[in-house]
Amino acid sequence: MNAIKSEIYPVIWKNDQVLLIDQTRLPNEYSVVEISRSLDMAQAIKTMIVRGAPAIGVAAAYGMYLGALEIETDQRKDFLQKLEEVAQLLQQTRPTAVNLFWAISRMLKTAYESLGTVEEIKAILLKTAQDIQQEDLETCYAIGKNGLSVLPSEPHQLRILTHCNTGGLATAGYGTALGVIRSAWQSGRLLRVYADETRPRLQGAKLTAWECVQDNIPVTVISDGMAAHCMKQGMVDAVIVGADRIAANGDTANKIGTYSLAVVSKMHSIPFFVAAPLSTIDFELPNGEQIPIEERDPVEIYQVGKTVICPEGADFYNPAFDVTPAELITAIITEKGAFKPSDLSLLMSR
Repeated sequence: MNAIKSEIYPVIWKNDQVLLIDQTRLPNEYSVVEISRSLDMAQAIKTMIVRGAPAIGVAAAYGMYLGALEIETDQRKDFLQKLEEVAQLLQQTRPTAVNLFWAISRMLKTAYESLGTVEEIKAILLKTAQDIQQEDLETCYAIGKNGLSVLPSEPHQLRILTHCNTGGLATAGYGTALGVIRSAWQSGRLLRVYADETRPRLQGAKLTAWECVQDNIPVTVISDGMAAHCMKQGMVDAVIVGADRIAANGDTANKIGTYSLAVVSKMHSIPFFVAAPLSTIDFELPNGEQIPIEERDPVEIYQVGKTVICPEGADFYNPAFDVTPAELITAIITEKGAFKPSDLSLLMSR
Protein backbone atom coordinates (compact mmCIF):
# COMPACT_ATOMS: atom_id res chain seq x y z
CA MET A 1 0.00 0.00 0.00
CA ASN A 2 1.25 3.46 -0.90
CA ALA A 3 0.51 6.67 0.97
CA ILE A 4 -0.78 9.93 -0.47
CA LYS A 5 1.18 12.66 1.27
CA SER A 6 -0.27 15.84 -0.21
CA GLU A 7 -3.64 17.54 0.05
CA ILE A 8 -4.25 19.95 -2.83
CA TYR A 9 -7.23 22.30 -2.64
CA PRO A 10 -7.37 24.85 -5.48
CA VAL A 11 -10.29 26.84 -3.99
CA ILE A 12 -10.40 27.82 -0.31
CA TRP A 13 -12.86 30.10 1.50
CA LYS A 14 -11.01 31.94 4.25
CA ASN A 15 -11.45 35.26 6.05
CA ASP A 16 -14.35 36.37 3.86
CA GLN A 17 -12.48 35.87 0.59
CA VAL A 18 -11.59 33.10 -1.83
CA LEU A 19 -8.01 31.87 -2.11
CA LEU A 20 -7.12 30.32 -5.48
CA ILE A 21 -3.94 28.44 -6.28
CA ASP A 22 -2.60 30.31 -9.32
CA GLN A 23 -2.29 27.45 -11.78
CA THR A 24 -0.73 29.70 -14.42
CA ARG A 25 2.43 29.88 -12.27
CA LEU A 26 2.84 26.18 -11.55
CA PRO A 27 5.07 24.19 -11.44
CA ASN A 28 7.84 26.76 -10.99
CA GLU A 29 6.03 28.90 -8.44
CA TYR A 30 3.35 28.08 -5.90
CA SER A 31 1.32 31.19 -5.19
CA VAL A 32 -2.20 32.07 -4.08
CA VAL A 33 -4.52 34.71 -5.53
CA GLU A 34 -6.96 36.44 -3.19
CA ILE A 35 -10.41 37.02 -4.69
CA SER A 36 -12.96 39.27 -3.03
CA ARG A 37 -15.07 40.47 -6.00
CA SER A 38 -17.23 38.60 -8.49
CA LEU A 39 -15.54 40.41 -11.40
CA ASP A 40 -12.13 39.18 -10.21
CA MET A 41 -13.50 35.65 -9.95
CA ALA A 42 -14.79 35.83 -13.52
CA GLN A 43 -11.37 36.98 -14.67
CA ALA A 44 -9.64 34.21 -12.73
CA ILE A 45 -11.84 31.59 -14.40
CA LYS A 46 -11.40 33.08 -17.86
CA THR A 47 -7.61 33.37 -17.60
CA MET A 48 -7.32 29.85 -16.18
CA ILE A 49 -5.92 30.80 -12.80
CA VAL A 50 -8.50 28.23 -11.73
CA ARG A 51 -9.33 25.48 -14.23
CA GLY A 52 -10.88 22.05 -14.49
CA ALA A 53 -14.66 21.73 -14.78
CA PRO A 54 -15.42 20.78 -11.13
CA ALA A 55 -13.03 23.41 -9.74
CA ILE A 56 -14.57 26.01 -12.03
CA GLY A 57 -17.98 25.07 -10.66
CA VAL A 58 -16.80 25.53 -7.06
CA ALA A 59 -15.13 28.84 -7.91
CA ALA A 60 -18.24 30.06 -9.71
CA ALA A 61 -20.41 29.22 -6.69
CA TYR A 62 -18.20 31.38 -4.49
CA GLY A 63 -18.21 34.01 -7.25
CA MET A 64 -21.98 34.12 -6.97
CA TYR A 65 -21.74 34.66 -3.23
CA LEU A 66 -19.15 37.42 -3.66
CA GLY A 67 -21.48 39.04 -6.18
CA ALA A 68 -24.34 38.76 -3.70
CA LEU A 69 -22.26 40.60 -1.10
CA GLU A 70 -21.73 43.44 -3.57
CA ILE A 71 -25.47 44.03 -4.04
CA GLU A 72 -26.54 46.96 -1.87
CA THR A 73 -30.28 46.59 -1.47
CA ASP A 74 -32.61 45.04 1.04
CA GLN A 75 -35.37 44.58 -1.53
CA ARG A 76 -35.72 40.94 -2.53
CA LYS A 77 -36.82 41.62 -6.11
CA ASP A 78 -33.97 44.04 -6.79
CA PHE A 79 -31.49 41.69 -5.16
CA LEU A 80 -32.52 38.72 -7.32
CA GLN A 81 -32.40 40.84 -10.47
CA LYS A 82 -28.85 41.97 -9.74
CA LEU A 83 -27.85 38.41 -8.81
CA GLU A 84 -28.98 37.34 -12.28
CA GLU A 85 -26.50 39.88 -13.67
CA VAL A 86 -23.72 38.32 -11.60
CA ALA A 87 -24.71 34.93 -13.01
CA GLN A 88 -24.47 36.24 -16.57
CA LEU A 89 -21.00 37.66 -15.87
CA LEU A 90 -19.74 34.29 -14.64
CA GLN A 91 -21.50 32.27 -17.35
CA GLN A 92 -19.58 34.10 -20.07
CA THR A 93 -16.18 32.91 -18.86
CA ARG A 94 -15.88 29.27 -20.07
CA PRO A 95 -18.70 28.05 -22.35
CA THR A 96 -17.84 24.32 -22.49
CA ALA A 97 -17.54 23.44 -18.79
CA VAL A 98 -21.07 22.44 -17.79
CA ASN A 99 -20.18 22.41 -14.07
CA LEU A 100 -19.91 26.19 -14.29
CA PHE A 101 -23.54 26.51 -15.38
CA TRP A 102 -24.69 23.79 -12.99
CA ALA A 103 -23.17 25.55 -9.97
CA ILE A 104 -24.50 28.97 -11.00
CA SER A 105 -27.96 27.51 -11.58
CA ARG A 106 -27.93 25.87 -8.16
CA MET A 107 -26.94 29.14 -6.49
CA LEU A 108 -29.70 31.02 -8.31
CA LYS A 109 -32.27 28.37 -7.44
CA THR A 110 -31.24 28.58 -3.80
CA ALA A 111 -31.66 32.35 -3.81
CA TYR A 112 -35.10 32.23 -5.43
CA GLU A 113 -36.35 29.49 -3.10
CA SER A 114 -35.09 31.15 0.10
CA LEU A 115 -37.84 33.08 1.85
CA GLY A 116 -35.86 35.17 4.36
CA THR A 117 -34.42 38.65 4.17
CA VAL A 118 -31.72 39.61 1.68
CA GLU A 119 -29.08 39.21 4.40
CA GLU A 120 -30.44 35.77 5.26
CA ILE A 121 -30.36 34.80 1.58
CA LYS A 122 -26.71 35.87 1.38
CA ALA A 123 -25.87 33.64 4.34
CA ILE A 124 -27.67 30.71 2.71
CA LEU A 125 -25.72 31.31 -0.52
CA LEU A 126 -22.41 31.02 1.34
CA LYS A 127 -23.58 27.77 2.91
CA THR A 128 -24.61 26.48 -0.54
CA ALA A 129 -21.21 27.30 -2.06
CA GLN A 130 -19.51 25.48 0.81
CA ASP A 131 -21.84 22.51 0.31
CA ILE A 132 -20.98 22.39 -3.40
CA GLN A 133 -17.30 22.32 -2.50
CA GLN A 134 -17.65 19.58 0.11
CA GLU A 135 -19.93 17.49 -2.10
CA ASP A 136 -17.41 17.65 -4.95
CA LEU A 137 -14.61 16.49 -2.67
CA GLU A 138 -16.70 13.53 -1.51
CA THR A 139 -17.64 12.85 -5.14
CA CYS A 140 -13.98 12.67 -6.13
CA TYR A 141 -13.23 10.10 -3.42
CA ALA A 142 -16.21 8.04 -4.63
CA ILE A 143 -15.05 8.27 -8.26
CA GLY A 144 -11.59 7.11 -7.21
CA LYS A 145 -13.06 4.11 -5.41
CA ASN A 146 -15.46 3.21 -8.23
CA GLY A 147 -12.69 3.47 -10.81
CA LEU A 148 -10.75 0.68 -9.12
CA SER A 149 -13.59 -1.74 -9.83
CA VAL A 150 -13.36 -1.33 -13.62
CA LEU A 151 -9.61 -1.10 -14.15
CA PRO A 152 -8.10 -4.09 -15.99
CA SER A 153 -7.35 -6.95 -13.61
CA GLU A 154 -4.16 -7.79 -15.48
CA PRO A 155 -1.44 -6.82 -15.07
CA HIS A 156 -1.76 -6.29 -11.34
CA GLN A 157 0.31 -3.11 -11.50
CA LEU A 158 -0.94 -0.91 -14.28
CA ARG A 159 0.62 1.69 -16.52
CA ILE A 160 -2.02 4.36 -17.03
CA LEU A 161 -1.95 7.19 -19.54
CA THR A 162 -3.84 10.40 -18.81
CA HIS A 163 -4.42 13.70 -20.58
CA CYS A 164 -4.62 17.28 -19.28
CA ASN A 165 -5.10 17.72 -15.51
CA THR A 166 -7.89 16.01 -13.61
CA GLY A 167 -6.43 16.06 -10.12
CA GLY A 168 -6.89 18.06 -6.97
CA LEU A 169 -6.15 21.24 -8.91
CA ALA A 170 -9.07 20.58 -11.27
CA THR A 171 -11.63 19.73 -8.58
CA ALA A 172 -12.39 20.50 -4.95
CA GLY A 173 -9.54 18.07 -4.17
CA TYR A 174 -8.23 14.54 -4.94
CA GLY A 175 -9.42 14.56 -8.55
CA THR A 176 -11.54 12.62 -11.03
CA ALA A 177 -9.35 10.68 -13.49
CA LEU A 178 -6.30 11.46 -11.36
CA GLY A 179 -8.41 10.50 -8.34
CA VAL A 180 -8.77 7.01 -9.86
CA ILE A 181 -5.03 6.99 -10.44
CA ARG A 182 -4.40 8.05 -6.83
CA SER A 183 -6.68 5.27 -5.61
CA ALA A 184 -4.83 2.77 -7.80
CA TRP A 185 -1.52 3.99 -6.34
CA GLN A 186 -2.78 3.70 -2.77
CA SER A 187 -4.02 0.15 -3.38
CA GLY A 188 -0.77 -0.99 -5.00
CA ARG A 189 -2.36 -1.32 -8.46
CA LEU A 190 -0.37 1.41 -10.20
CA LEU A 191 3.12 1.01 -11.66
CA ARG A 192 3.44 4.30 -13.56
CA VAL A 193 1.53 7.26 -14.96
CA TYR A 194 2.18 8.54 -18.47
CA ALA A 195 1.11 12.17 -18.66
CA ASP A 196 0.55 13.76 -22.04
CA GLU A 197 2.03 17.25 -21.94
CA THR A 198 -1.33 18.52 -23.31
CA ARG A 199 -0.60 21.28 -25.76
CA PRO A 200 -1.02 24.18 -26.04
CA ARG A 201 -1.40 25.05 -22.32
CA LEU A 202 0.67 22.06 -21.16
CA GLN A 203 -1.56 21.15 -18.21
CA GLY A 204 -0.27 17.58 -18.24
CA ALA A 205 3.39 18.57 -18.08
CA LYS A 206 2.88 21.47 -15.67
CA LEU A 207 0.04 20.32 -13.42
CA THR A 208 -0.50 16.55 -13.57
CA ALA A 209 3.22 15.86 -13.33
CA TRP A 210 3.45 18.34 -10.43
CA GLU A 211 0.64 16.63 -8.53
CA CYS A 212 2.17 13.20 -9.08
CA VAL A 213 5.55 14.40 -7.85
CA GLN A 214 3.91 15.78 -4.69
CA ASP A 215 2.52 12.29 -3.96
CA ASN A 216 5.65 10.35 -5.04
CA ILE A 217 3.64 8.70 -7.84
CA PRO A 218 5.98 7.56 -10.66
CA VAL A 219 5.20 9.80 -13.64
CA THR A 220 6.65 10.06 -17.12
CA VAL A 221 5.77 13.09 -19.23
CA ILE A 222 5.38 12.41 -22.95
CA SER A 223 4.54 14.73 -25.81
CA ASP A 224 1.02 14.43 -27.20
CA GLY A 225 2.37 12.90 -30.40
CA MET A 226 4.02 10.01 -28.53
CA ALA A 227 0.87 8.34 -27.18
CA ALA A 228 0.25 6.06 -30.16
CA HIS A 229 3.89 4.99 -30.21
CA CYS A 230 3.81 4.16 -26.49
CA MET A 231 0.65 2.09 -26.99
CA LYS A 232 2.18 0.21 -29.90
CA GLN A 233 5.24 -0.57 -27.76
CA GLY A 234 2.98 -2.13 -25.11
CA MET A 235 3.72 0.56 -22.54
CA VAL A 236 0.10 1.48 -21.71
CA ASP A 237 -2.55 -0.73 -20.05
CA ALA A 238 -5.38 1.80 -19.77
CA VAL A 239 -6.26 5.42 -20.52
CA ILE A 240 -8.23 7.56 -18.07
CA VAL A 241 -9.32 11.12 -18.83
CA GLY A 242 -11.73 13.65 -17.36
CA ALA A 243 -14.55 15.58 -18.99
CA ASP A 244 -15.87 19.12 -19.24
CA ARG A 245 -19.27 18.10 -20.58
CA ILE A 246 -20.88 14.73 -21.34
CA ALA A 247 -23.97 14.51 -23.55
CA ALA A 248 -26.88 12.20 -22.73
CA ASN A 249 -25.61 9.55 -25.17
CA GLY A 250 -22.10 9.55 -23.66
CA ASP A 251 -20.33 11.72 -26.22
CA THR A 252 -17.69 13.53 -24.16
CA ALA A 253 -16.05 16.94 -24.52
CA ASN A 254 -12.62 17.10 -22.96
CA LYS A 255 -9.34 18.89 -23.51
CA ILE A 256 -8.24 18.99 -27.14
CA GLY A 257 -6.34 15.82 -28.02
CA THR A 258 -8.65 13.48 -26.10
CA TYR A 259 -10.46 12.31 -29.25
CA SER A 260 -7.23 11.20 -30.93
CA LEU A 261 -6.27 9.31 -27.76
CA ALA A 262 -9.58 7.45 -27.87
CA VAL A 263 -9.06 6.53 -31.52
CA VAL A 264 -5.57 5.10 -31.00
CA SER A 265 -6.71 3.34 -27.82
CA LYS A 266 -9.39 1.57 -29.87
CA MET A 267 -6.79 0.65 -32.48
CA HIS A 268 -4.61 -0.99 -29.81
CA SER A 269 -7.47 -2.59 -27.82
CA ILE A 270 -6.69 -0.49 -24.75
CA PRO A 271 -9.62 0.40 -22.46
CA PHE A 272 -10.50 4.10 -22.51
CA PHE A 273 -12.23 5.50 -19.42
CA VAL A 274 -13.81 8.86 -18.67
CA ALA A 275 -14.02 9.89 -15.00
CA ALA A 276 -16.42 12.69 -14.11
CA PRO A 277 -19.11 13.67 -11.58
CA LEU A 278 -22.79 13.44 -12.45
CA SER A 279 -22.88 17.24 -12.62
CA THR A 280 -20.75 17.01 -15.78
CA ILE A 281 -23.46 15.05 -17.62
CA ASP A 282 -25.76 17.35 -19.58
CA PHE A 283 -28.89 15.27 -20.07
CA GLU A 284 -30.48 18.12 -22.05
CA LEU A 285 -28.03 17.53 -24.91
CA PRO A 286 -28.84 14.37 -26.88
CA ASN A 287 -25.33 14.06 -28.34
CA GLY A 288 -21.98 15.76 -28.60
CA GLU A 289 -22.79 17.76 -31.72
CA GLN A 290 -24.63 20.27 -29.51
CA ILE A 291 -21.72 20.81 -27.10
CA PRO A 292 -20.32 24.35 -27.52
CA ILE A 293 -16.57 24.31 -28.10
CA GLU A 294 -14.57 27.19 -26.68
CA GLU A 295 -11.99 28.68 -29.03
CA ARG A 296 -9.21 30.45 -27.19
CA ASP A 297 -6.72 33.16 -28.02
CA PRO A 298 -4.22 31.99 -30.70
CA VAL A 299 -1.38 33.39 -28.59
CA GLU A 300 -1.49 30.05 -26.75
CA ILE A 301 -0.25 28.42 -29.96
CA TYR A 302 2.20 30.90 -31.43
CA GLN A 303 3.85 31.89 -28.17
CA VAL A 304 5.44 29.88 -25.33
CA GLY A 305 6.00 32.10 -22.33
CA LYS A 306 7.32 35.31 -23.83
CA THR A 307 8.86 33.59 -26.85
CA VAL A 308 7.08 33.71 -30.23
CA ILE A 309 7.69 30.39 -31.99
CA CYS A 310 5.72 30.85 -35.24
CA PRO A 311 6.31 33.03 -38.30
CA GLU A 312 4.35 36.20 -38.89
CA GLY A 313 1.62 35.72 -41.47
CA ALA A 314 0.54 32.23 -40.38
CA ASP A 315 -3.08 31.59 -39.37
CA PHE A 316 -4.06 29.77 -36.18
CA TYR A 317 -6.93 27.61 -34.96
CA ASN A 318 -7.18 27.01 -31.22
CA PRO A 319 -10.22 25.03 -30.03
CA ALA A 320 -9.79 24.18 -26.34
CA PHE A 321 -11.79 20.94 -26.51
CA ASP A 322 -12.78 18.11 -28.81
CA VAL A 323 -15.61 15.60 -28.56
CA THR A 324 -14.98 11.86 -28.20
CA PRO A 325 -17.83 9.70 -29.58
CA ALA A 326 -19.48 7.42 -27.03
CA GLU A 327 -18.62 4.28 -28.99
CA LEU A 328 -14.91 4.83 -28.24
CA ILE A 329 -15.45 5.00 -24.47
CA THR A 330 -15.21 1.79 -22.41
CA ALA A 331 -16.97 3.23 -19.36
CA ILE A 332 -17.81 6.52 -17.68
CA ILE A 333 -16.82 6.47 -14.00
CA THR A 334 -19.05 8.55 -11.71
CA GLU A 335 -19.68 8.82 -7.98
CA LYS A 336 -22.63 6.44 -8.50
CA GLY A 337 -20.58 3.78 -10.22
CA ALA A 338 -19.12 3.04 -13.66
CA PHE A 339 -21.47 2.86 -16.63
CA LYS A 340 -21.30 2.12 -20.31
CA PRO A 341 -22.18 5.30 -22.23
CA SER A 342 -25.37 3.62 -23.46
CA ASP A 343 -26.49 3.17 -19.84
CA LEU A 344 -26.19 6.81 -18.77
CA SER A 345 -29.97 7.15 -18.92
CA LEU A 346 -30.11 4.99 -15.79
CA LEU A 347 -28.55 7.90 -13.89
CA MET A 348 -31.26 10.42 -14.71
CA SER A 349 -33.40 9.29 -11.78
CA ARG A 350 -30.51 9.20 -9.28
